[in-house]
Amino acid sequence: MTYHIVLTGGVASGKSAASHYFEELGVTVIDADVIAREVVAIGSEGLKAVTEYFGKEVLNNDGSLNRKALRSIVFHNKQDREWLNQLLHPMIRSQMKSLRDESEESKELYTISVIPLYAETIYGTNEAKQYRRVLVVDTTESVQRERLMQRDSSSSEQADALIRAQASRQERLLIADDVISNNSDLQSLKQQVINLDKQYRDLARG
Repeated sequence: MTYHIVLTGGVASGKSAASHYFEELGVTVIDADVIAREVVAIGSEGLKAVTEYFGKEVLNNDGSLNRKALRSIVFHNKQDREWLNQLLHPMIRSQMKSLRDESEESKELYTISVIPLYAETIYGTNEAKQYRRVLVVDTTESVQRERLMQRDSSSSEQADALIRAQASRQERLLIADDVISNNSDLQSLKQQVINLDKQYRDLARG
């Protein structure tokens, strides 16, 4: 039976870098953000529903979703955000389950499911029981802020608003079985992933 592990962490904590290193080690990575883009790709039912609800102002000229415009709308409107979540979350979860099922069929030792909002949306629900461990990529809020300002050209106020919109660092650490500390360089991050990969393979073999 395949051992399924959640990888989560705050915005700009280094989840993508960590999951990339797991992929380099041959681990199947199921990324909720990647699937979230697929379910609203051009021609999808998801994009059709989003366009009907929000109008064509959330589309780019080529007909693809303007994620920045949509994010701006839902960030400031709780009702719109809830509607969008109720549309997309079941689609994303269904696709993630299909990929986990495929890994079971191919008898993979373990998988990594990258779920940024695990603490906010899944922890404590029945869905959480499908995962054996929670791995948190942890960094300080000051490092998050700095990375967001560099990555998105955000102001410090915008960066702080994004950080505050998520679960706190302490809330994530409370639900963690394992923690990757990402306050240093990428080599340190990579070594922590290598160590965890060995641990997870041993756990999966029982």
